[in-house]
Amino acid sequence: MEIHPLNNEVYPLNTEKPTAEPAKEAEDYKENGVLIQSPRTAKKILRKDRKKLSKFLKKGKKRQASFVGPIGEGEGGDGAPTLHSDVDKIVPSGRENWSNKVDFLLSVIGYVVDLGNVWRFPYICYQNGGGAFLLPYIVMAMFGGIPLFYMELALGQYHRTGAISIWAKICPLFKGIGYAICIIDLYISFYYNTIISWALFYLYSSFDYVPPWTSCYNEWNTPNCTNYFLMGNDTWTKFSVSPAEEFYVRQVLMAHKSNGLGDVGGINWHLVICLIIIFTVVYFSIWKGIRTSGKVVWVTATLPYFVLFILLIRGATLPGAWKGIVFYLHPQWNEMFAVQVWIDAATQIFFSMGPGFGVLIALASYNKFDDNCFRDAIITSSVNCLTSFFAGFVIFTILGYMAEKRSEHVSEVAKDLGPSLLFISCAEALANMHASSFYSAIFFLMLVTMGLDTTFLGLEGVITAVMDEYPDLLRKRRKWFVLVLIIICTLGSMSTLTFGGVYVVKFFEVYATGTAVIVVVFLEAIAVSWFYGMKQFCKDISEMIGFTPGKLWQICWVVISPVFLMFIIISLLSTPIENKLFNYTYPHWSKVLGNFLGLSSIIWVPIYMVYKIIITPGTFGERILKSITPERSEIESSTVVVHLNAV
Repeated sequence: MEIHPLNNEVYPLNTEKPTAEPAKEAEDYKENGVLIQSPRTAKKILRKDRKKLSKFLKKGKKRQASFVGPIGEGEGGDGAPTLHSDVDKIVPSGRENWSNKVDFLLSVIGYVVDLGNVWRFPYICYQNGGGAFLLPYIVMAMFGGIPLFYMELALGQYHRTGAISIWAKICPLFKGIGYAICIIDLYISFYYNTIISWALFYLYSSFDYVPPWTSCYNEWNTPNCTNYFLMGNDTWTKFSVSPAEEFYVRQVLMAHKSNGLGDVGGINWHLVICLIIIFTVVYFSIWKGIRTSGKVVWVTATLPYFVLFILLIRGATLPGAWKGIVFYLHPQWNEMFAVQVWIDAATQIFFSMGPGFGVLIALASYNKFDDNCFRDAIITSSVNCLTSFFAGFVIFTILGYMAEKRSEHVSEVAKDLGPSLLFISCAEALANMHASSFYSAIFFLMLVTMGLDTTFLGLEGVITAVMDEYPDLLRKRRKWFVLVLIIICTLGSMSTLTFGGVYVVKFFEVYATGTAVIVVVFLEAIAVSWFYGMKQFCKDISEMIGFTPGKLWQICWVVISPVFLMFIIISLLSTPIENKLFNYTYPHWSKVLGNFLGLSSIIWVPIYMVYKIIITPGTFGERILKSITPERSEIESSTVVVHLNAV
């Protein structure tokens, strides 16, 4: 028997003597030779770091780091900081912040409000029941488009990283989504900027005393050219071609020199010059980051509204304008019960909002941590929808005027869709007004600015994603990286600058981005709602804006939005694509090639899944668990309790 020296208690000699254990909740202790810090010590360290950062901020270097929330928020059950503690709220070193809130809002508006708001929404609206189409459109916006829009802003703002590396913090298994997004964005840049170059060429041509697409006496005109604005209406026949259409097809595109997708012909050099100008402006808008692009959007995002307002006032005074407005808004209630109307509403709202391209995540990643992303989502998405509706009035006052001049019904005049609606129908009407050069110039200037901010903000999504994934390599070489990216986009666009380039543009538009980006967003919604977990996602939002999203938002994210996306995917896959442009029907081999083009982006999602599982150590079950568990930074690893995903 012996007496234990610490408490004078008596123990048998063959009994293992208990050792004194320090109060682990109150002080540091050693275990197996490793110093284990108590939660109290961890808090002290965080408090010291916060004081250092506060002093650092007072020196004017506010972009280096910022704290939100008091120490102690987000603690785990043992008092230790959890995964998303104050440590996680430090802005990565060297990362920019928006100069002010307006820069961010204008950037988002500039990105989502693009050429599609002017040409696609008005056409789909009148095609699907006029005013009756607004109900399906609003329903799809409320339960599908806006929740996805809100989700991407919240993800980008909370994790403050681009579309590739963000998945390490959400669900590493789905990191291939980020690579797929970047590829899709590149495909868009290959054809979208060519459309802007068409508008730039029109803008240049508008400075003639009389726009060249008003006359049939140019070298590119044919005997079928008929200027019904100058001649009697009886001269217009089914064989007649307007001077605006011939200018677009034979002078701007030079499509008559091509036999289709299989024979695109030579290079259209005046469009090459226009594209180089476009990409030069884009480069100098984004080469220094959001500090420069955030100022450029003050012009590119606001100018279209001034032009639309001027054109609406002018259009409302034209003869026959009221016919266009009536045709635009007259409700055909029976159309509401057609499935195709709801499919078109869902597709339009999705592509109009623009989730899935990594841009919303990138733009929001430069926000302050406590920015009200909920309010931002409501404001910008509402502006986008209202802009589409407002642009419809402008377009249909012009189409009503054309119908009056042709003595035809508005439906006959409005049968053009896509770019043809802008570059033929609207160009023709504007060129035959008083002060035609002025109205033509401001209209095409509006199209150029609408396209420019969508382009450089779209590329910002790629730049942010790649630079955040490889910061050590690229962060100090941003200007060179942007230059290389612009060169790649220019070279990738060359096929669209040929005589048959318009057929290539249509090919890319249909196959490269359509179904592929919707599949990507569907996987994104599933990864966030079902793997990352709605409870954790709502907690993240609550940390930023101070309140948890309501049950309706959560239901939308978990159920309605994925169903909304699946609805679009099934409808697109089940509807046969009849790809036709002008009098040219795309051959069967183009459909096969197009399907491979679409798969070339989304294929990286399963490829990365297989790669991630292979490189992860452990049994198959352990590999799966690790692959769906958010990875942590070095700072987090020293203080954090592991957060397992919902699945």
